Amino acid sequence: MNIQSAFDSGVAGFNKANERAAEAAREINQQQVTPVQGQPEVQQAESQEAVEPNTPITESLINLRLAENQAQASAKVIETADNMLGSLIDTKV
Repeated sequence: MNIQSAFDSGVAGFNKANERAAEAAREINQQQVTPVQGQPEVQQAESQEAVEPNTPITESLINLRLAENQAQASAKVIETADNMLGSLIDTKV
């Protein structure tokens, strides 16, 4: 097995997880907050436009959790490739 390809796969997976998390965070940020009865209404900044939510917040939260799991799995791939490389160096010496 090519160690570099394992490292590359781990890094690519980690980058993909980062993109997924950023997209989910953007979707969550765009959700309009409905005030709770008895709570003061949150004022939006004048520079921000009200954005119609395209994705339900639960779906965005699930995507955020999936990105976390993907990042953890990719980190394990990188860690395993690092351990394999260390073992190969130890046996060569």
